[in-house]
Amino acid sequence: MLTVICAMRNEADALLSQSTIISKEKKFGKEIFYAEAFNHKYALILGGIGKTNAAASAMIAVTFLHAEKILNFGLAGGISEKAKIGDVFYISRAVQYDFDLSEVNHTQIGTLDEYSEPYFYLPKIDSAYPIATLATGDRFTNSTSDLSLLNELNADVRDMEGAAIAHIAQFTKTPLFMYKGISDTVGENSVDQYLANTKKTLEALKNAIPAILGEIYG
Repeated sequence: MLTVICAMRNEADALLSQSTIISKEKKFGKEIFYAEAFNHKYALILGGIGKTNAAASAMIAVTFLHAEKILNFGLAGGISEKAKIGDVFYISRAVQYDFDLSEVNHTQIGTLDEYSEPYFYLPKIDSAYPIATLATGDRFTNSTSDLSLLNELNADVRDMEGAAIAHIAQFTKTPLFMYKGISDTVGENSVDQYLANTKKTLEALKNAIPAILGEIYG
């Protein structure tokens, strides 16, 4: 069964609002919905914000829900010029920009111990949505202090969960499909932009759901 992971309820509602909810339960404090949308049954884990919540949710998906595929979608900040507010992107690779063993292993920031590059790769698909590289870290601020690093990693968008889910998916060999809607751009007004554009971007994600499911199921 497809298992969906969303950090926040307003993100999850982009799918749940178009679904028939069959049942609900809680595992390890995470609310799980079992539902059907567009003739596809799925489970959705409401995971919470941040990398630890995201990784825990991915492990629940794999070990307890026996996920055959994982879908993660939600809001993200734009970094590169191609990431415009309201756009939806398919994520082809993800990196943890706050994971740093560079001084110990002399590897690029984001690179796991005993690895040679920082990226987790997602399935290559013929997506209707533009392709992007995602950078994930446990912070969302107006600061531009991370911008040079994000550019060095060739990141187009940033969030607080995606690469942690990709980390688990890679190690458990579970196909992961990830879509991000742009609610803000990195800079001094990021938080204000996020608050102003959340509704618009969530609507774009909601409208994209039928096509997203179509891409996942081929």
